[in-house]
Amino acid sequence: MHTPIRIDSRFPEMGTTIFTVMSKLAAECGAVNLSQGFPDFQADPSLFDAMHRHMLAGRNQYPPMAGLPELRQAIVDKVATLYGPRFDVDSEVTVTAGATQAIFTAIAAFVRPGDEVIVFEPVYDSYVPAIETVGGTAVYAQLQFPDYAPDWSQVKGLISERTRMIIINSPHNPTGSLLTAADLEQLAALVRGTDIVVLSDEVYEHIVFDGEPHASVCAHPELAARSIVVSSFGKTYHITGWKIGYVVGPAALMAEFRKVHQFNVFTVHAPSQLAIADYMQDASRHLGLAAFYQEKRDFFRSLMADLPFELLPCRGTYFQLASYAGLSDLPDRAFAEWMTREVGVAVIPVSAFYVDGRDNRVVRFCFAKKEETLLAAVERLRRAFLK
Repeated sequence: MHTPIRIDSRFPEMGTTIFTVMSKLAAECGAVNLSQGFPDFQADPSLFDAMHRHMLAGRNQYPPMAGLPELRQAIVDKVATLYGPRFDVDSEVTVTAGATQAIFTAIAAFVRPGDEVIVFEPVYDSYVPAIETVGGTAVYAQLQFPDYAPDWSQVKGLISERTRMIIINSPHNPTGSLLTAADLEQLAALVRGTDIVVLSDEVYEHIVFDGEPHASVCAHPELAARSIVVSSFGKTYHITGWKIGYVVGPAALMAEFRKVHQFNVFTVHAPSQLAIADYMQDASRHLGLAAFYQEKRDFFRSLMADLPFELLPCRGTYFQLASYAGLSDLPDRAFAEWMTREVGVAVIPVSAFYVDGRDNRVVRFCFAKKEETLLAAVERLRRAFLK
């Protein structure tokens, strides 16, 4: 038997994403999986019919690197209708293999070894590994518990001559908090006169509740001029497994983005792009998403009302944070594992989104599920906590 080669890992501290860990544990334990953020219901069959139609029509070869013109035009039209600016269909929009690829590609395009990138904790778990993979350093600003609002004076103190990028995420995963137009004004003031690129993760842009508007960077001309804005068809059309998203941004930034994108994935599944372009022609499909998920949020919160969890505000996304401080002294990772094994409901510990494992004894539930799934999960919670 040959001696195995020694691998000097570039990332010895990098583990497996918490979403994979908890979903695997949920499957092993037969738990209701409210951990990983994916719907357990089908998308509109007309979307599948459209893809099949394009496949049968022979649209199965490589699309252009930036994405098919039909889909790029639909994206440009949607963004212009919602937020005002009309991006150039040829030079300012790129279709990506999901939002995670878009985020990694943007970081790789602009962040050089030694550069700093400001992120906000709790931070979605793909940002920092991407920064570190390209030799950058993450610098952590804090969203203030329990409302998870940014402290812009703190951010100002973190900006240095090495700051190359600031990553913002609204509606925010995992907390469900929102940035406002006033927040974007404060960010614009901080980056004015610098060469800092803003990467704005807006994958939940259509899932904003209680009549609040989504404050998109696209609608802020000064920030739009220095931003790559990311969105996701997976989140919007209940097709997370299709892994298709897009970015928009000014031509100079998009040219740099595409330099990496062309050698990262080159392009994205052609029939899916055409099907989504067709599906986007009915704007009610994305405009109705907020009401659809608000109904699920309200249903889940009503089911949880008499349980001894403290439900935190959920202003957007399809995640509900809950404090279990009155229930247990366990650290949140141990509590989440206990919930999965013993109660039969899988959740995400929010400490996984902090570099130092900060633990406020808060877990994240995903309510992007069928009513019967949510009912089954809460019935298990009731058996465990309302004895």
